[in-house]
Amino acid sequence: MKHSESRIVPYPADLMYRVVADIEHYSEFLPWVTALRLLSREEGALTAEMLVGFGPFREKYTSSIALDPAARTVDVAAIKGPFRQLENHWRFTPEGENCRIDFSIVFEFRNPLLQAAASAAFEKVLLKMTDAFVARAAQLTA
Repeated sequence: MKHSESRIVPYPADLMYRVVADIEHYSEFLPWVTALRLLSREEGALTAEMLVGFGPFREKYTSSIALDPAARTVDVAAIKGPFRQLENHWRFTPEGENCRIDFSIVFEFRNPLLQAAASAAFEKVLLKMTDAFVARAAQLTA
């Protein structure tokens, strides 16, 4: 499954980058993230284990996260867990006082039955994903 979107939001690009790069706090504002554990942190790179839940589904996976604050990019790739492929990419571009967010994700579960069952749930989550980060930015600036 693939999803991509681009939108302008009323927050600075640096703030939106910081919100998405703040992996350790995802469980506080992303409703499907039930737990997150940071496994390693190096300059510009994190490894994190995330437990996500969608209705009856609970899955744990480990991702490599590349952070580039100068370019305002966040790139994530699953390295362990139920996904054959999971990659997402965030780009934050200043648009005056606003920010253009470009987000894309591609994923495929190893188990075809899980892929079929989870696709509908994932689609709902993906459509709300950027909204959750924008809401977090609003909360941080309130």
